[in-house]
Amino acid sequence: MSELRRLRYFLAVAAERNFTRAAERVHIAQPALSRQIRQLEQELGVELLARTTHSVELTEAGRLLMERGTVLCDEADRLWRDVRGFSAGAAGSLTFGYSTSTSYDTAPALLAALAVAHPGVTATTRLMTTAGILAGVADGTLDAGLLRCPPPTPELVSTRVRLEPQGVLMPAGHPLAGSLRVETELLARETVLIHPRDANPGHYDAITGIFTRAGIAPRLLLRTIAFDAAHTLVAEGAAISVTGASSVSGLPAGLVWRPLTPVATTEIHLLTRGLTGRPVVARLLRTATDTARARHWLSSPDVA
Repeated sequence: MSELRRLRYFLAVAAERNFTRAAERVHIAQPALSRQIRQLEQELGVELLARTTHSVELTEAGRLLMERGTVLCDEADRLWRDVRGFSAGAAGSLTFGYSTSTSYDTAPALLAALAVAHPGVTATTRLMTTAGILAGVADGTLDAGLLRCPPPTPELVSTRVRLEPQGVLMPAGHPLAGSLRVETELLARETVLIHPRDANPGHYDAITGIFTRAGIAPRLLLRTIAFDAAHTLVAEGAAISVTGASSVSGLPAGLVWRPLTPVATTEIHLLTRGLTGRPVVARLLRTATDTARARHWLSSPDVA
């Protein structure tokens, strides 16, 4: 890198047209600066500066070096800055997996916040099953995963980012749709559409736990497909569904969502392999906690 350093010395002299002022500018002694310029000229085999007793002028070769050398030094500065950004997590890439249930609002909000806070970070996203996310984060295929009600996994770090209020998704003409809130006890005679337990044991247990605490045991209808944007069975009146508040985004016409009372929540967690891993993952974690705070995701939902 001695050539780049000498180029910077030359550019200082070219700008100042004076060795003394240039030496002050680059913080070295004037004789040392003169030696560096002479060495640069010797390496290039050409005179760069026409020196007289009272002035320093650029030769034709010197003017060319000043013009292109300035661009080269600016580009080198940008390169060093960008490369150093990787060590601080300000730049880089990460692979981010998220589940269908978090795709309505939570995952898009986190990714948008990351893009604003750290534009140098590129996120590759994957919509995945619970099992796929857990395996991907564990084996390093994913840098991070967003999941509701993840099981305890000792080898992974789980950071809670949201307590999501739960409510009833049902046809607009359903008898319970006329209330602003639905008492959980009133679901006792309903058929509730739910994912099989093996798809996500934590979420299954969280939803059935809501019923257990209310002292009811509604009939459960297990979903046969992982994702149905039209909520077909609910729209047809075959069942109601207990879903998070974020699911109201983009609901098909004819369906409504009403929060449960007493208030019930499920947890959404960001999973990583560790808190001291890649700097870019630390940036994601910080963004997630900042977003959760700004959006009040971890505050107790209003019971009124």
